[in-house]
Parts: sequence; structure tokens; C-alpha cells
Amino acid sequence: DGRVSSVSVQQLIEQISHMNKAKMIDHVGGVEEGAYEIYNCVEKIIKQDILGCEMTELEGKDLGNKEDSIAPEEEVFGDVLWDAHDEQEQMEAFQQASNSTCELGFEKYFERLNDLVAAPAPIPPLLVSGGPGSGKSLLLSKWIQLQQKHSPNTLILYHFVGRPMSTSSESALIIKRLTLKLMQHSWLVSPLTFDPAKLLEEFPLWLEKLSARHQGSIIIIIDSIDQIQQAEKHMKWLIDPLPVNVRVIVSVNVETCPQAWRLWPTLHLDPLNSKDVKSLISAECNSADVKLTKEQEKKLERHCRSATTCNALYVTLLGKTIACVGNTGNIDKVLQQCCQCQDTVSLYRLVLRSIQESLQSDKEKGLLREILCVISVSHNGMSESELMELYPELTSAVLASLLHSLHKMCLLTYGCGLLKFQHLQAWEMVKLEYMEEGENIVSAYRQKLVEYFTMQLSRDRVTWRSADELPWLFQQQGDKQKLHKCLLNLFVSQNLYKRGHFAELLSYWQLVGKDKSSMAAEYFDSLKEYEKSCEGEESMICLADLYETLGRFLKDLGLLSQAVAPLQRSLEIRETALDPDHPRVAQSLHQLAGVYVQWKKFGNAEQLYKQALEISENAYGAEHPLVARELDALAALYQKQNKYEQAEQLRKKSFKIRQKAARHKGSLCGFALLRQRALQLEELTLGKDTPDNARTLNELGVLYYLQNNLETAELFLKRSLEMRERVLGSDHPDCAQSLNNLAALYNEKKLYDKAEDLYEKALDIRRRALAPDHPSLAYTVKHLAVLYKKMGKLDKAVPLYELAVEIRQKSFGPKHPSVATALVNLAVLYCQMKKQIEALPLYERALKIYEDSFGHMHPRVGETLKNLAVLSYERGDFEKAAELYKRAMEIKEAETLLIGGKATSRHSSSGDTFSLKSTLSPNIFLEHGQR
Repeated sequence: DGRVSSVSVQQLIEQISHMNKAKMIDHVGGVEEGAYEIYNCVEKIIKQDILGCEMTELEGKDLGNKEDSIAPEEEVFGDVLWDAHDEQEQMEAFQQASNSTCELGFEKYFERLNDLVAAPAPIPPLLVSGGPGSGKSLLLSKWIQLQQKHSPNTLILYHFVGRPMSTSSESALIIKRLTLKLMQHSWLVSPLTFDPAKLLEEFPLWLEKLSARHQGSIIIIIDSIDQIQQAEKHMKWLIDPLPVNVRVIVSVNVETCPQAWRLWPTLHLDPLNSKDVKSLISAECNSADVKLTKEQEKKLERHCRSATTCNALYVTLLGKTIACVGNTGNIDKVLQQCCQCQDTVSLYRLVLRSIQESLQSDKEKGLLREILCVISVSHNGMSESELMELYPELTSAVLASLLHSLHKMCLLTYGCGLLKFQHLQAWEMVKLEYMEEGENIVSAYRQKLVEYFTMQLSRDRVTWRSADELPWLFQQQGDKQKLHKCLLNLFVSQNLYKRGHFAELLSYWQLVGKDKSSMAAEYFDSLKEYEKSCEGEESMICLADLYETLGRFLKDLGLLSQAVAPLQRSLEIRETALDPDHPRVAQSLHQLAGVYVQWKKFGNAEQLYKQALEISENAYGAEHPLVARELDALAALYQKQNKYEQAEQLRKKSFKIRQKAARHKGSLCGFALLRQRALQLEELTLGKDTPDNARTLNELGVLYYLQNNLETAELFLKRSLEMRERVLGSDHPDCAQSLNNLAALYNEKKLYDKAEDLYEKALDIRRRALAPDHPSLAYTVKHLAVLYKKMGKLDKAVPLYELAVEIRQKSFGPKHPSVATALVNLAVLYCQMKKQIEALPLYERALKIYEDSFGHMHPRVGETLKNLAVLSYERGDFEKAAELYKRAMEIKEAETLLIGGKATSRHSSSGDTFSLKSTLSPNIFLEHGQR
């Protein structure tokens, strides 16, 4: 009846409202009916998200009830594939990190984190540093919970990196997840590249574009960022100036923090004081009704004084160890043993040995060793059922008892149904305790897992588990032949690809030494071979899915001509095996049309999209999300052909469908955003001239600009400017914002004279109204300088490029890499003006900053050396030019080897590359008003 039945239910609802992904079933009716609804929902989640089964029957069975027919899981993000398992893993990591009830005097750190959010932009990321187990994850998770409670308009994106080399530490997956989260929140359905190098390169652009749509702050938190493979290389975006409303917080271990990042503002977690140590140990002892004597308390206090013995994890483990002994045991003896452990790893060793001693037989001790070893050599952990299949002698009673002890003592934890190490130090201890004899033991355990998952494959059971573990294990063993054979198992590759593990799949192929084209040919040959054994409708439908996956994979690799054949074959099979009007035929048409769009064959694409739209409308009804998908695709196609009116009509139609679907799904967040936007439009229509209405007009202009509807954007931006000039006066900073946005729009339309005039007016206002290092001033300076350069007005551009250097020095300090980027841009300009003498010291200073920040073999150092080589050559110093060029090429070759023979794109934010005679291409995104 709309009333909350108890306090515990109220608490549950509050908890759920803070979670990123929770399934709420709102049901009024009979108990049996409600139970049946929940059963169906749970069954679907288990099949799709956990077992990774293909829900092929859904589309056919649910056609009768069009209102409730369910789209495949992947459609949540348009055509972008994503793994619900990875998302679940992150939610569980967050919950686990925030589980501790002890705050450990974190209030002083919370204040520092709050100051970061409130500080004026631009500011570099904040580094949260401390030793292993010092409580960094706990601090960040507790602070996230506080932010979610007190700042509902703040969008918080977090990622907790687990063990090194696990899926959670793969840079491309992390960046893709963050981009998709931003897109999801912005209601943006847009194609996203799958190429790992491009994905990492384009993230700053997505961040700038999508942050402009968000009306509050965006906080990105990455915990244990130093555990990411090649973190410094793959997280280059961190060193560039962030959008105005974006703040980034990353946590690192003091020992493994990259040198360049040490320049950032740092929040260092101090060792626990004696009061915190006492309260942590007391909490653990009280939970087990253990009472310590004054002498024992003093002994513990004396012991927990060094940096390694007074961190949060060590003290928690110490408390649990004493509590486990209980009042019946010899606490003094255990205390004596604990005091000999001078770090967390050695204390974990003591904990493990005490668990071993508590076991009744050598058989159980052996099983304990086996369980810990196979988990330690696996990619992402092991499930209980897998352990019992691996070791038939392991009974569920023994397993339950062992896992209870290991979980209680912080050795193991559960993540998405898999057993993993709770802390990195526990993993390190197991390697030291059981695998000190070297690689042979590790290799033997890996081989055991290889045999187990290979047996799973031989039964035609390709689950996400075998796809996750087997190729990775072959990679770790260095067995290229078996890895190659495993990749040619079409179902393994399909499983990885359809869960969005594109970068991982690509890295395996690079390891076996195959380029994109030969990989495509081998897949196609394997598919044709597999087709010979296909008989019956079911196997043909499965074959069509494989062909479609291959086509999509090749499209994402940019191999458009090779992608057409498998997609065409998939379409033919579905039309024959199913029915020409079946929804799966629409899926094939949609994918094939996508290839033609990239190929710029717009006529072919339009015809296919229209067919897909017709089938989807007939199958699902005119108001289904899959119909909205086809409308969006057609709208984007018309936009590319400058058919703006047709595109806008389709977009409006799609928006109405999504709005209704959001209501139907009970997506409270999305519905609240829509309701807010509707109220704003209503006020705008009925209201008078007010600063708020002017800001809303500006936001609508930005929205249409981002959709590439420049005509409508211009109307809104002009109305916003006129209203602001009437209400606030023509010298107000808000007017500068409208001028700036209009200038960016005219720049896009190549009306450079109009853009120049408006940028100059905006700059004049901002120079008078804002601080010399204000980000809005820097924004206008940057874009006007680029415009002058584009128009050939180099003399006018010089003072602005000089001002850009000044602003960056004030914001970041003289030795920051972004200052070097500004210096390079100014040097390039001088070179274009034939002022090589002025350019030389700028390049040399930039080179010194890059070398000090990134080391001597960084790509940015190579680029600057190449520019200096060109400069030396033009000045006639051929010997120096040759020496500089040789150094630049050595860096380039090292980089190429590092990334498997493919050099990274030069479209990074590393400034202009004069030697390539490129002009800086501005990424002009408009500004939102600040709430």
C-alpha cells in the first residue's frame, strides 16, 4: 500500500538506491504471482549474466506481448558490447572495500578530498598514496558513499583494480567501462571504437564532450591504478588538463608510483596512531568476546609502531588472529608469534600456518595447498564447483570448512561467484609459501587448469569461464601453438568478443604473430569448415550468429571489405533458416548497414536500415527500444548526408520511445533527468527573461551542437546571448560564454571571420572579469590562437600562444608536462614564421620537462627530438640533426616493439608535430553553464 513495512526494509531500499546496478521488482498482487515473477527474473540473470548463455528463444517467444518483449542484453549500450559480469565485479569490489565499520580517523582525509572537489579548475589528479594495506580502498569507498549521500548531482565513476594481470587491470576495458558509464548517464547512443589504441586516445575527447552535457561535477576514481599493466603509457590522458567540471582521484602504493605522477598533489595516508590501533584490535576481540589484559594491550601497542606494523590491514589481521585464539587458547603465545612478524606478508604466513595446524589430517592440509595454488595461478579466480571437479576427493563439507577459515582470516573472498584473494599481500604470501621452488611448480598448476578447461571445451561447453581462463593460461605458458588453436575455436573467440573483451582477443592474436588480415582469413576458413558439419535449423542459427560475430569483429578492426562477406552470409542463413521477417534478420540488416555507413555507401545503408526498421516494428510494435535503435541509426545516417530535417524528426520519435521505455523499466534516474528537462522547457516557453532561462537556452544550443544540428544550435545560442545581454549586461562573464559557444559554432561552419570577432569579444570580457589563470580564459585563448593560425594571422597568434604558456605555468608549475606541450605549440608557430632562433630554446626546455617527467624513452620525448632534428637540419647543423633523428627513431622502434608492431597514433594531446607539417586540429566542445 505504498508504506514501508519496517526499518530494515527502509535501510535496504536506501542501500539499493546507491548502487549502480540493482534489479528492483515492483509487484502488487498475489504472493505466488510475485514469487513467479522474481523466479523468472533471477533465472534470466543467471543464464545471461553469470553463465553467459545466449537467450535465443527470447525474441521468438515474446513477440505476442510486445509491450514486455525483451531486447538482448547488449542493446543497453546501442551496438556496444559489454560484460555484465565485469560490472558486477566492480560493484562487489566497491562493497567489499567499504565493508569495514572502522573509520580509522579518516575525517581529516575526507576534508582534503572535499577540498579537491570544490577547488577551481583546472587541477591535476589527486594522488592518494600509502603503503600496501594502509586503507586506501577503504578511504575511497567510504568517501564515495558520503558523496553519493550528500551530493546527488555529482556523477561518481569508480574502478577498483584487483590483482595485476586480472581482467580488472586491463587498461582498454577500464577506459571502455568509464566511457560507457558516461554515455549511459548522458543518454547518448553513439558508436564507440573497439581498437584499444584508439579507445585510449579518444577517451579525453569523450570526457570533454560528455562532461559538457552533465550539469554537476564528475568525479573519476581509480583505486590501485599502479596495478594496471603499463599504467603510465595507457593512462596518458591523466597528464593533460581535465575538463572544468571533472576531478580525478587515483590511489597508488608509494613504492610503485610512476615518477611523473609524483608531481601531482598528494594525500598520503599516515600510519595508524596508537588510539586507532587499539580501537581496531578491540573491535575484533569484542566480536569474539575476547578480553585482553593491560600488559597484553601495551605489548601490542609497542609492536605496532613501525610503518609496516601499524597499517590498517596488518592491525586488522592481528586483531582477527588474537580473536581466533579465544579465551580458551594461549593468547600470550600467539602474541609472541605475531610480534615476530614485521610485515603483512609474514603475518599472513602465520595465519595460514595456524589454519593448517587446525586441520585434522594431512589430506586436508594438502587440499588447502591445492586450492590456494590453483586460485593463485588462475586469471580471475575459481568457483567452488570448479574446485570440486578438479579435486574429486574434496567433499563439500571440507571445502565449506576451509573456505570459512580462509574468508574469516581475510585470505580469500568471493567476487561474482569466484574465489579470489582478498588482498595482494595474501596472494604474494601464497606464492612465497608454496611456490618458492620456482616456475616449475607454477607451470604444473597452470597445466592442471589447462587440462581442466580443455576438457570443458571438448564437451562443447564454451562458457565465459573457459573463454576467460584458457587463452590466458596458454599466453602465460608461452604456448603459442595451443593458443592459436584455442583462438580458432570459434565459440571461444565469440564469447570473448561478445562480452566486450576485444583488446584481450587482439593481444592474443598479436602474440601468435598474426596481423589483422591473416587473422580474418583464418577465422573465415574455420567458419567455412565448421559450416560443412552443420545440419538442422538449430545448428544453422548458431552458425549465423558466428558469421555475424566475425563480421562485427572485422568491422571493428576497420577491415570493412572483409566484414561484408560474413555479415551477408549471416543474413542469408537467417532468412532461410528462420523467416525473412524474423527479428534476427533485422539484426543482420542493421549490422550490414553499419559497414556500409563506414564505407560511405549511404544509399545501400539507408535501404538496409529501412528494412530493419520495418521488421522491428512488425515484430515488436512501434514503441519498442529496438525500433528506437533503428530510428537513431537512420537519423545519424541522414545527419551525415546533411538531411537535418529528416534526422531531427526521427530523433524526436526515438526520444519519445526511449522516454516511454524508461518509465516502463522504472529507470528512476533517467526519468528524473527527463522530467527536469521537460520542466525547464516549460519554464522557457512561459517564463520571462531570467539568467536561468538564458542558461537553459545555452545548454539546448550546446545539446544541438553536439548532435551536429548546427542551424538549431545557432538559434538557441543567439537567443541565449541576447537574453544575457539584456538581463546581465554585455560585459558579464556569462555573455562571454555565449559568445565563445557561438564562435565555436561558426568555426565549425568555416565562417572564420565571424568566429574571430566573437572569440575576440569573449576574450576581452574574460580578461577583465576573470583571474589570469582561470580555465575559461585559457579555453578562449587556446581556441582563438588556433583560429588565428588557421587563418594565417601568425603575428596575432604569437601573444596568445605565449599567454597559454603563462596560464599553464601558473596552474601546474613550470615543470609540468602540459607546460611542455604549450611550449612545443609556440615553437611550431615560430618555425612556421621562420623564426628558428626563437623556437630552439622552447623545444629544448620542453624536451627537458618531458625527459624529467616521463623518462628518456617516452614517445613525447621522441616527437620533440624529431622536431629539434628538423630545426637543426634547417639551420645547417647536419651532424646534430642526424644524431637527434637517430635518438628519435630509437624511441619510435622501442615503442613499436612494445605494442606489438603497431605504433600509437599521433593524434594525442602532445602538441603539434612540426616535422609532419600538421596544423593543430582543435577539438572544440562548447561550454555548459555551471549550476
